[in-house]
Amino acid sequence: MSSKLEFNSIKEFYPYYLTQHRERVCRSLHFIGTGLVIVLFLTMLITQIWWLFLVIPLVGYGFAWIGHFFFEKNKPAAFKNPLWSLACDFIMFADILTGQIGKKAEQANKLFPQD
Repeated sequence: MSSKLEFNSIKEFYPYYLTQHRERVCRSLHFIGTGLVIVLFLTMLITQIWWLFLVIPLVGYGFAWIGHFFFEKNKPAAFKNPLWSLACDFIMFADILTGQIGKKAEQANKLFPQD
């Protein structure tokens, strides 16, 4: 990883991603949005209501961007790293669900201290 914040793997990117979600409200909004995305996706598959596919990004990004613009006051990491950010949404969802987010956020803050 270079000083210009270039990442070679999602394992390197995830700690940085967490530092872009320092505010608990932002992480909570991501959690809600990602959870609803999962529910909508499963509903779409079960019911075969395919237009729900169009709603999925609106719900997922809607909650996330509210968190970033109004609480975190930063630009979403998805603007520069869209695929890794999407994957990290689900990793962070799992970390919140399993109670690991505090420890991982603390480790990330040591790697990328706040300015």
